[in-house]
Amino acid sequence: MTIARRFATMLFAASLVATVAGCASTSTKEGTGEYVDDAVITAKVKASIFNEPTLKSTEINVETFKGAVQLSGFVAQPQDAVKAGELARGVKGVMTVKNDVRVK
Repeated sequence: MTIARRFATMLFAASLVATVAGCASTSTKEGTGEYVDDAVITAKVKASIFNEPTLKSTEINVETFKGAVQLSGFVAQPQDAVKAGELARGVKGVMTVKNDVRVK
């Protein structure tokens, strides 16, 4: 019985290590916690843009990877592109902003 118990314990430990390693992040892949954090940041940036009456939120795309926000899309005025970048920088958790918003 002790051999079976040891084997079961070792199998459990090995599967636990494999599960934890599978959730770890790399330079090109987010971990589970980072993915959730980035989803929250994306939602907050989109909400900030939506709440700005001078911007059309449907024409600005927001993507986040490890705290780095990338804005893309089109706006009518150059100052609207600047405003979108400022709003994104003002969101808690944003590390950097790459503003690829273009003027139509």
